[in-house]
Amino acid sequence: MAVVSVGKLSETGRHQRLDAEFYQPQYFIDFSKGDWEPIREFLEICQYGISQAMIEEPKGCSIFRMDDIKDCFLLDDEVKYIEIPKEAFGQFKLEINDVLFNRVNAEEFVGRTGIFKLSGDYVFASYLIRLRVKPDCQILPDYLNIFLNTKFGKKQIRRFSRRAVNQANVNAEELRNFRIVLIPLEIQSQICQLSDEAWSKIELSKSLYSQAENLLLEELRLKDFKPKYALSYTANLSKAFGVRRVDAEYFQPAYEQVIKRVVDYQDGYTTLLRCVETVRADFDPTKYSDNSFYYVELADIDASIGIIHSRSEIKGEEAPSRARRVLRRDDIIVSSVEGSLEKVALVDEEHEGSLASTGFFQFRARATYPEVLLLLLKSIVLQAQLKRECAGTILTAVSNDSLKKILIPLLPHETQQKIVSLVQQCHKARKKAKELLEEAKRKVEQAIETASLN
Repeated sequence: MAVVSVGKLSETGRHQRLDAEFYQPQYFIDFSKGDWEPIREFLEICQYGISQAMIEEPKGCSIFRMDDIKDCFLLDDEVKYIEIPKEAFGQFKLEINDVLFNRVNAEEFVGRTGIFKLSGDYVFASYLIRLRVKPDCQILPDYLNIFLNTKFGKKQIRRFSRRAVNQANVNAEELRNFRIVLIPLEIQSQICQLSDEAWSKIELSKSLYSQAENLLLEELRLKDFKPKYALSYTANLSKAFGVRRVDAEYFQPAYEQVIKRVVDYQDGYTTLLRCVETVRADFDPTKYSDNSFYYVELADIDASIGIIHSRSEIKGEEAPSRARRVLRRDDIIVSSVEGSLEKVALVDEEHEGSLASTGFFQFRARATYPEVLLLLLKSIVLQAQLKRECAGTILTAVSNDSLKKILIPLLPHETQQKIVSLVQQCHKARKKAKELLEEAKRKVEQAIETASLN
């Protein structure tokens, strides 16, 4: 059904917006109730980031991108790097409690906001806007960050977004004009405490995952192992014919070094497919055109600890052709595409029943624990083998047939139990962090709604 909204001509001049979307009633907030002020009144800095080519090699300093904003924080698990001139570094160096706002991308990603809690040298990309709150003002940085993640922040983000074909944008001047409610500093301090507790849980989750990873590598005697990538090498023609591969990368000796470590493992090894069931991607959501589904794709995976950190909601009739996998709790999804093989996640109860892209393999553990399988798939043990099996021209990926060649070590039961415990504690800590952040959002929304009644 069509929705009709009527706005005053004076409003169009004030905002310099004629698009009907800007005046949709679902974005309306009654600013006459409560003490609403423009964000600009509390900002020391509102600044775009640096535009410069990024590199994978850890040289120069780390640079944050949109994908590094997760659950209201900036996480450095998958950052890129830039070599920035010294004279420019100071201009873009992040300080504790700086807030970064993603200003441009697909509409569902515009407005993604996170606060910086790390130490070290970090800068931020040009499609992010840095907000730095004035010292000793009526707004605390954590409150600003959480506010922009609440429904009151998101309404303004959606309203001010300038939409193009596949992209939306909110510029710095529009962001400065967003309004925020002045709630008591006592409540803001409670928000800060919840935010700090959530950050502590995130750091704990990373520590627990690192412990599990170290346990695995020590068990396999791979703790300090770094395969040597040769610049030149030879391979027998008979071997090339045997594996039906003639590309040089396949015969890189570094991959053989990893496989040899698995084959020589003291407790033995087996093939991946003897330990898992591969789940077919055969569900067609377009047959259920009126139904709503949650959809998980590569960008929704937090590769640092192997979880699904976000998802989108789609109608069956609008589902992309690649949305063909139905997830079950304890399934492992693994990217099959070169360049994103590290995107591996264990499906939890929250994401059971969600759809996932055909860009993933979907494994169901049979002869091992899902948590152990997750760790192996994310480790050098299987990452090197998957990378070796990548083939193709336009889209280089691992084929289903190649999975038959993947080898995994047979870990002792005691080691597996320790890994399971650490991974479960890791994921539990991250889940608790999300719960604390949701509590902070509810607290902000309740304070705003209470203020609007007075």
